[in-house]
Amino acid sequence: MNLTRRKKRGSAEVHTSAMNDIMFFLLLFFLIASTVTNPNVIKLMLPKSASGKSVSKKTINVAISKELKYFVDKKEVQEKDLNTTLSAYKTVASQLTIILSVDRTVAIQNVVSVMDIAQKLNIKLVLATEPK
Repeated sequence: MNLTRRKKRGSAEVHTSAMNDIMFFLLLFFLIASTVTNPNVIKLMLPKSASGKSVSKKTINVAISKELKYFVDKKEVQEKDLNTTLSAYKTVASQLTIILSVDRTVAIQNVVSVMDIAQKLNIKLVLATEPK
């Protein structure tokens, strides 16, 4: 058994200055990449106007229940009065959009009748759905 001390070895060193540079470049890359790629955003280049007037945009919620009751902004309206009610909203706002919510048991003819009224009044119509 040899109890004498061995020759002192050199200490192991790890130079981390190069690793700091690499980590900085990776951080910079991910920051730039995260701002450039955003799949949930649609960028639009809108035209500019010198007049500064804003156009009135309004949405109206039209709902048809399974009992075939029509609601315009949570107020019950008869089917025959739907045309006059929507035309009254059309006079208030120049650009109008109808969000049509329909129970899934309602016949398609009732939906098409509301679509026809919107088409005659030149109102945009969007059909509301639930996500899967």
